Amino acid sequence: MPPMLPAPSMRPAPAARRRRAVALLLLSAGLAWSAGAWADLARIRESGRLKVAVYKAFAPFSEVVDGKPTGVDVAIAQALSRQLNLSLTLLPFDADENMADDLRNMVWRGHYLGYGPADVMLHVPVDRAFMRENDKATIFAPYYREQFVLVHDTARLPQIRDLGDLAGLPVGAEAGSAGANALLAGAGGALRDKVRIYRSPRESLRALFAGEIAAAMVTRSQYESALKAEGRTASQYAAAEVSSPLLPPRGWAVGMAVKADNAELADAVQRALDVLRGNGELQKIFTAAGLTPVAP
Repeated sequence: MPPMLPAPSMRPAPAARRRRAVALLLLSAGLAWSAGAWADLARIRESGRLKVAVYKAFAPFSEVVDGKPTGVDVAIAQALSRQLNLSLTLLPFDADENMADDLRNMVWRGHYLGYGPADVMLHVPVDRAFMRENDKATIFAPYYREQFVLVHDTARLPQIRDLGDLAGLPVGAEAGSAGANALLAGAGGALRDKVRIYRSPRESLRALFAGEIAAAMVTRSQYESALKAEGRTASQYAAAEVSSPLLPPRGWAVGMAVKADNAELADAVQRALDVLRGNGELQKIFTAAGLTPVAP
């Protein structure tokens, strides 16, 4: 991700600390998470298990539904562990205040509540400036490129060239997201009175599908997964790329992280990912979720 990184909607929004603490303690009791990661690849192989951290509420990549982790990142973790001939232990976790906190909790130190770190964390922005600022983790193996898009109803708004085309029309985005900020600031603030804020990207897209708004600013993966989940086709909608100083112009690459001194593990995971990309399994994971597998 670019210098604005890490921004809202590029990772789950932080939960309230008390709610997060209670939920994690309950979930950790049920899943019997261990307190620390193995220090190197040899010990991981000795244990026979690969511990992978994924966000707990970040659909379509990872979420816990009825106590079971699911999503694209979960499927990637499963495929990586199989390729490495290891069993998988997932560590679903709530986002902390920022991405640096997530790396500390899940990659190189562990959380004060006693869970983590994992061996590998998924859905980490692969950005040089961010990597320099977080040198206790090795960030590598990009596997997807995400991007904000403005999804619009082509019957009401046939074409969008810039945010000014939305003038006078109701539009929506997730509360606190970079997409919401871009809309509120768009066209010199002329859109502000028509921007509707929703609790989640899925809610803003449902409002679009119901005809309540003319467009929604979400990520491409959120849009594509919503089409699949809601049984919609793209025939009535289009996803426009619009420029805003508050949005990354080319999106951002998504990859993985391990502790900085675990170079051997990083190499093994990178090789496993290369195999999954080469044999088509990585692409199948994305297409099964209704997502376009955009190369990083």
